[in-house]
Amino acid sequence: MKNLIQINNLPIRYKLISHFLIISIIPIICLGMLINWTVGRVVEEHVNKNTLQLISKVNETLEHYITNMQRITYFISYNDRIQDFLDTDHSAPSQDEYEIQRYLRHFTTLLPEVAGIVVVNTAGEYVSNELYAPTSSNLTEESWYKEAVENKGIFKIIGQPKGRSLSSLVNYKNDEVVSVVRAVIDPITQEVVGVILIDLKVRTIAETLVDVRLGKTGYLTVIDDQNRSIYQPDDPLIENIPIEWLKDKRSGTFSKEVDSQKLQFIYQRSPYSEWTIIGVFPTEETILEIKEIQFYLVVFVFIILLFGFPVSYVLSNSISKPIGQLMKFMRKAERGELGVRYIEKRDDEIGMLGRSFNKMLKQINELLRLTERHERQKREAEFRSLQANINPHFLYNTLDTIQWMARKQKANDVAEVVESLAKLFRIGLSKGRDMITLDKEIEHIESYLLIQKTRYREKLQYQIHVVDHVRSLYVLKFILQPIVENAIYHGIKERRGPGQIKVNAQQKDEKLLLVIQDDGAGMSELQLQEIRLALKDAVRRTENQGETKHKKGYGLLNVQARILLAFGEEYGITIESEEKVGTRIEMLLPILDEDNEWEEEWKHEA
Repeated sequence: MKNLIQINNLPIRYKLISHFLIISIIPIICLGMLINWTVGRVVEEHVNKNTLQLISKVNETLEHYITNMQRITYFISYNDRIQDFLDTDHSAPSQDEYEIQRYLRHFTTLLPEVAGIVVVNTAGEYVSNELYAPTSSNLTEESWYKEAVENKGIFKIIGQPKGRSLSSLVNYKNDEVVSVVRAVIDPITQEVVGVILIDLKVRTIAETLVDVRLGKTGYLTVIDDQNRSIYQPDDPLIENIPIEWLKDKRSGTFSKEVDSQKLQFIYQRSPYSEWTIIGVFPTEETILEIKEIQFYLVVFVFIILLFGFPVSYVLSNSISKPIGQLMKFMRKAERGELGVRYIEKRDDEIGMLGRSFNKMLKQINELLRLTERHERQKREAEFRSLQANINPHFLYNTLDTIQWMARKQKANDVAEVVESLAKLFRIGLSKGRDMITLDKEIEHIESYLLIQKTRYREKLQYQIHVVDHVRSLYVLKFILQPIVENAIYHGIKERRGPGQIKVNAQQKDEKLLLVIQDDGAGMSELQLQEIRLALKDAVRRTENQGETKHKKGYGLLNVQARILLAFGEEYGITIESEEKVGTRIEMLLPILDEDNEWEEEWKHEA
């Protein structure tokens, strides 16, 4: 806190320099950090996106080769000689086997990726262009044959062959080919009549991948669904990639530390072949690009800061100097020299402030003269107010004298009326206050009803019920009398026979509820709606007293307006009425007791 006070005491020039430097340094540093973070993220996303696109293209190429293998199996199975060979009920002549071999050689000639094709029927007999098996072996017992039969005509990639009886005339090794199989199904009996096996050269896959480089040392590798390597370059960064790293997802990216080197892995699995192509490259290769961007960013921030210091000084001086001049004039004004004026001609905020300062001094001089005049007028008004208060006090003092004389003459009814009238005047004055206790307001309304009872006699009956603990609460004065007056003149007076008015006061939901109910003539639905609309707009309607003062319901509107202005729209009057049944008016007021601040002020005045 002490350091903050010391900063506030610094001259504005130093504050402005500090502010200019802060608003330049902090945003630039934040911007640099944001750019650094964004560039790192964008570069990484860009590398990952490009690598995934590369992998997708390679996947498309590999899927093209696999699709070609699938098409070849269909071409072969539809050949008439092949169908005759697969029909074990009819032995095919040796001339047909020779033609089949010639037919199969066409595929290896036209498609260099095909290493060999073999067709096996259910009797274990086979025909091939490049592959052969020992005479003692039964190819129907081979695992690849059984897998093809289990798939019932669905094309399947077996992967690199292991432990099979077939050999190649070209002497391809097992890791140099990938085998695919498909069982041939009889369209009528839906039985397997044979199996077609094709060996795909791994070299073809390698030619697709070998030219794809990820950075300087990165590469692509291919594994099958059993995590067996289909292709991997010489001298790889990692020999075997654990299957659990791939997290059973079709594609994704992750980083791992291998032999003290952090590697980035990006993979995508082909939904057709179930092969996974994985891109592997060192993470530091992308970091080098980011570091280069960071270097240029630091140089840019340094240059900005280098120019920021002199610019901050010039700007702060241009602002603080005229402010200092204006302060000199203000100090003179503080010493009472109200004739000083700011004379520098400027059109900026400082110039406007100086002109306002001149106007302020001029107005102060005017106000000083007005204050002297108002003080004289105030003393005169207080004197007139003292004279005006003599008349009301004289009036209810005179009424007390009349009451005393009436009782002396045994005219008790006259004495009671005069006493009630005196109470009306006394409570109405309330020493000039606008707020009185509810007990006083009830006493006021009882005096009013007693006077009206003298006039209407048995036609007017009334009941007043007030819960004891709300009598000491404060309310606006004269809020019940206008409503009771309406109940008498527009309700009880208009009905046949005697009528009754009930006044209740109680506390409800932390608020004061006053209810005035009569069983008089009531109102029609149209009249009720008009009164409700008028109550909603009571403040505006009562402002123009010349138009509304003598209209029906003015007293009710006046009470509503006073409540709204004093306490807000949360409080006020609601009305219910039914023609020939009566009217019920509810008045909601706040709870105001002796703990309120204004009450202390009233007690002091009293």
